[in-house]
Amino acid sequence: MRITVALAGLLLAATALAQQVPPAAENESPEYIKGKETLARVTGAAGSKTVENLQDIAPELGRWVVEWGYGQVLSRPQLDLRSRELATVAALTALGHAQPQLRAHIHGALNVGCKPEEVVEVIMQMAAYAGFPAALNGIAAAKEVFAERGVKVNTSP
Repeated sequence: MRITVALAGLLLAATALAQQVPPAAENESPEYIKGKETLARVTGAAGSKTVENLQDIAPELGRWVVEWGYGQVLSRPQLDLRSRELATVAALTALGHAQPQLRAHIHGALNVGCKPEEVVEVIMQMAAYAGFPAALNGIAAAKEVFAERGVKVNTSP
């Protein structure tokens, strides 16, 4: 009798847990699953909203972002997410024409533990490589993100 009650309790607990954690879709590769986890760590809910917004026009692009960008590139163990986000902020600043993505990755850098001063310094360094307009636009994006989040930057040397 005790074993039956214990098994019933275990079954109820497992059923409740299964209802809380949605199962992976059959077509989700290990890279896609890892990508979803990394995307959530970096962007919070914003990244999954971006992918959802692609479903009606370019669902494969959303899959590439998750599976390849976050699942195969950003998830590589050779660099931590802080370093990867600082590199991404630098690259997007240098591009100079990806302001929405730059703002998203400035948020991401803060989400994974980068200090606002580190973000500012990386953007400022891009003046030497991508020019002052790119750095100024990058600083403007950082200022917007910091204001949204109520973040103060220590400007003393």
